[in-house]
Amino acid sequence: MSIKPARTRIAPSPTGHMHLGTARVALYDYLLAKKTGGQFILRIEDTDLKRTVPGAEQEIMDGLRWLGLQYDEGPDVGGPYGPYRQTERREIYQQHAKILVDNGHAYPCFCTPERLDKVRQEQMKNKENPHYDGTCRNLDPDDAAKRIANGEAYTIRFKMPQEGVTVAHDHLRGDITTENKQLNDQVILKTDGLPTYHLAAIVDDHEMQITHVMRGSEWLGTFPLHVNIVRAFGWEEPTWIHLSVFLKPSGKGKMSKREAAQAMKDGYSIFIKDMQDLGFTPEGVLNWSALMGWGVAEDDVMTVEQMIERFTIDSLTPSPAAINFQKLDHFNATHIRLLTTEDLAARLKPYFTREGLAVKDDVLLKIIPLIRERLTTLDDCISFGAFFFKDEVTPNPEELIAKGLDASQSAEIARRAYEILAAQPDLSHERCEPPMRAYVEESGFNTNQVFGILRVAVTGQKVSPPLFESMEIIGREVCLRRIQNAVAILEKL
Repeated sequence: MSIKPARTRIAPSPTGHMHLGTARVALYDYLLAKKTGGQFILRIEDTDLKRTVPGAEQEIMDGLRWLGLQYDEGPDVGGPYGPYRQTERREIYQQHAKILVDNGHAYPCFCTPERLDKVRQEQMKNKENPHYDGTCRNLDPDDAAKRIANGEAYTIRFKMPQEGVTVAHDHLRGDITTENKQLNDQVILKTDGLPTYHLAAIVDDHEMQITHVMRGSEWLGTFPLHVNIVRAFGWEEPTWIHLSVFLKPSGKGKMSKREAAQAMKDGYSIFIKDMQDLGFTPEGVLNWSALMGWGVAEDDVMTVEQMIERFTIDSLTPSPAAINFQKLDHFNATHIRLLTTEDLAARLKPYFTREGLAVKDDVLLKIIPLIRERLTTLDDCISFGAFFFKDEVTPNPEELIAKGLDASQSAEIARRAYEILAAQPDLSHERCEPPMRAYVEESGFNTNQVFGILRVAVTGQKVSPPLFESMEIIGREVCLRRIQNAVAILEKL
């Protein structure tokens, strides 16, 4: 049986930073579209003008591109079903709202915010669930038309069935049955003529020929409304897929601002721009997020191409997934190891230059094999490799004193190391490691003491990539100068 090409969409609101939830929906949309030879679309749902944040739309587009999830149609690339910003589709929604009113599936509502608030307060006082009380539901259409003609402000509400049940089918959860008496007549067109999400998303999905609607499980509450709107138009329903919810690392409840702030202090984030700045790779982020809600082995390392090959919507799971940042570290480190030397060098260079270091490309390529296995995030390159690009390093005097020795003995070791290395024509590790090991044997000092002093002198730090390989890359002149500096520091102590 041939699979029909899927048309999927990611439809974020530009009301804040792009987060992990949006990225995961986008990934699944992208995988399904690519697996079936279909299209992946970006639509910006920007009708909530009060909450729109300047720059948020660009951050969404930049975030998708950083992740490698290139959309086939969207606000900045166009396409046959545009415009792809909802504020530019106002007339389309007004036409569809009118169709619903004319067909008896919607009605104008003249209730003021003050009246609605008063009704809500009364319902809460009576321990009722707040709902619209239906005041305008049965207004005479001619009376309503006159009030509109007189310039009275109004919204349009969808007329929900009040008897029987609504059965909505979710691909992951099966049939979801809701008693219609529990449902509410929601506003679908606001007084300013812009739609609410409930109308705009349904109309756009139909007009853009979306076949699969993947979204967060928070939309299950309004699922019966959306299904009824589709049916009121007589349209074919898309395949609805409400994805699993993300839980905070403890597994109890959704991530809050407090947990997000704590994660940032620990070097993690749920926001895509932060992840990029913190040194995570798109490959690591995608692999990690894919497995939170996809029923494959939790440690499966996959490239996007491998995900496309394996992906099916039948293997998605509705079970909530706790955010595990240690797994993000695991996947990120693994994908760093899979990068070619040239690719990794290109990705690390901005982190060095951000620190004000002048990076020589030939040196950068040489250090990749030394530091690659030590990197969990890309910005770890600073702690393991910044000393390669500094003219001088500034060792902590106390770290130059080896364990079990005093400053005088440590200075003696540093002086002798200088003499041994200065006698070599170059500092290739094959040439300088044997005489230094011979010195350890004859001196009575141990390897940790001798090599520890040399490491701090040359790199400025107690932990570094392999010492003699590092010295070879740094070069003879610079290494000898740094050792002389260490001797001077120790002699002053």
